[in-house]
Amino acid sequence: MEQSRSGQQNIPRISVKDEFWNRYTELVRKTVIPYQWEALNDRLPDAEPSYAIRNFRIAAGWEQGEFGGMVFQDSDVAKWLEAVGYSLATHPDPELERIADEVIALIAAAQHENGYLNTYYTIHEPGKQWTNLHEAHELYCAGHMIEAAVAYYEATDKRELLDVVCRFADYIDTVFGSEPGKLRGYDGHQEIELALVKLYKTTGEKRYLKLAQFFIDERGTTPNFLVEECKQRDGYSYWAKRKVPIPTAEQMAYNQAHKPVREQDAAAGHSVRAVYMYTAMADLALLADDHSLLEACRRLWNNMTRRQMYLTGGIGSTHLGEAFSFDYDLPNDTVYAETCASIGLIFFANRMLQLEAKSEYADVMERALYNNVIGSMSQDGKHYFYVNPLEVWPEASAHNPDRHHVKAVRQKWFGCSCCPPNVARLLSSLNQYIYTASADRNEIYTHLFIGSEAQFELAAGRVALQQQSRLPHEGYVRLEMSEAPDAAFTLALRLPSWSYGKAVLTINGTVAEYELTDGYAKVSRRWAEGDVVEWEPALEPHLIAANPQIRANAGKAAIARGPLVYCLEEVDNSSPLSALSIVPDTKLISYDDERLGGTVVIEAEGRADEQASWDADTPYRPLAQSLTQAPVKLRAVPYYLWGNRKPGEMTVWIKLASRHR
Repeated sequence: MEQSRSGQQNIPRISVKDEFWNRYTELVRKTVIPYQWEALNDRLPDAEPSYAIRNFRIAAGWEQGEFGGMVFQDSDVAKWLEAVGYSLATHPDPELERIADEVIALIAAAQHENGYLNTYYTIHEPGKQWTNLHEAHELYCAGHMIEAAVAYYEATDKRELLDVVCRFADYIDTVFGSEPGKLRGYDGHQEIELALVKLYKTTGEKRYLKLAQFFIDERGTTPNFLVEECKQRDGYSYWAKRKVPIPTAEQMAYNQAHKPVREQDAAAGHSVRAVYMYTAMADLALLADDHSLLEACRRLWNNMTRRQMYLTGGIGSTHLGEAFSFDYDLPNDTVYAETCASIGLIFFANRMLQLEAKSEYADVMERALYNNVIGSMSQDGKHYFYVNPLEVWPEASAHNPDRHHVKAVRQKWFGCSCCPPNVARLLSSLNQYIYTASADRNEIYTHLFIGSEAQFELAAGRVALQQQSRLPHEGYVRLEMSEAPDAAFTLALRLPSWSYGKAVLTINGTVAEYELTDGYAKVSRRWAEGDVVEWEPALEPHLIAANPQIRANAGKAAIARGPLVYCLEEVDNSSPLSALSIVPDTKLISYDDERLGGTVVIEAEGRADEQASWDADTPYRPLAQSLTQAPVKLRAVPYYLWGNRKPGEMTVWIKLASRHR
């Protein structure tokens, strides 16, 4: 998978060539993109209809009908097109490109003469554009279409969709801003901000960057735009279909609009909106050298990843509003951890790495990618989780209203299907997350250990290298220089948090010293063609404990090996899983399981609570009668694989067995 060409200078050219990850990128290219095209056209049997393509056809005047689906349904088409762009950049496909061109022509036909583009307001509420930014996602949809246009243009050099979004962005610029006569507003769901940055980078048009800065700077100021807009609608809500109480400025935390972004210090509200906004903030901090934005990004990152993130890289703990709740509130069984939120977290981590190369950003990016993101999609590429739980009891999911959002099996599609195309576009652009390079400082940072071929243009000259990685199976990485300049440059390799400080570096077969800076092993020297660097971070299974403040995990442990979190599934262990416990000093045995395609599984010594003496009609009895436990072997599989076999219970966190039993 090769990074697409661009009008920007000194963009690294990176191709993914990795045994583990190419399986996913090929799955996206050959299965996911065609499957999702069928879904967008409502051609999946027994799946919720999308209406997305049909809406565009109606908006373009190509057929008659009513708007269908969510108010933001346009964004599904945009994310699909973005994934197509990334795919075409590496694997030209005339038939797929023909289909995409037809979709783009359809989108262009649906655009208004003034540049406006949104099928909901074109079909269902014409004339009411920009009257419900709080709820209706107009700028969110615009942002996704901009991202699609940039990706497609960079892949194909075709400008039609880019011209469409430039006309749309130009129109948006006439509507919003601090100048007299313009709306001093912003969308309820952030996305346009980071998209405008991409459009600026592609076109060089500074108005787009200025508009992104306006949307970021205006959010949360006084008077609060979203509150005032609700007053203008007399409280009428699109979602409730009735009047609701006017929210207070403090209640705008759901939209991260409760205070100016530079004053925010804790992740709050809808988790996807938050990380999309934080991504744009980091973009602008870099481009504008804005230290106050950078400090805000650091504060929000620290709160989110150190106090409100799951072990799997999931964020957003409550299904009420798909939102953050408060520090250390991380329930496993009613969790939300939306797939899109982890993808947004990866975006944010990637931007922070461009600001400052600190390994903690890459550690989180890797954790979310290997667990929450790929775990959300089935191994056949045709079924998806929207919610990513750490504990599942299928009967509770079916019968407890508080857990209906937690699914025991992946779904074919969703009425709100933001997550599947989001996974497709991320995996199709995976090459963009492996490295960063500083041309002026002559530094190349390796953030992710993913097999790849890469070329960089440094001040010292051109560098080309090949990375071979055995992760997540083994802790071994090999980099070979296939082209090197005559001047010195620095190669920096992440020392992953899961190696706990243990790693060996060799250069051309000789153990080498390195300087450890912000979690990266750095070697500065004059390299030569054929030089081989071998990096071996310790990859061993560990029992993981949670901070005592995380009450859901009190008296429990989890299993992790390298970047992978493991879980118990009912299919491999006895039921109920809540009756199982793990011996604290157990030896964790790793082995390849050919039944799972050679995946490393882990066995551990455990205990099972005795159940035979319990009468089904006796819910409680004295503890002294219930201390009997039998030794059992616990079998854990990588979290990303759960739910691909027989449906059943699953848990990441396991009770600790008492030593005296």
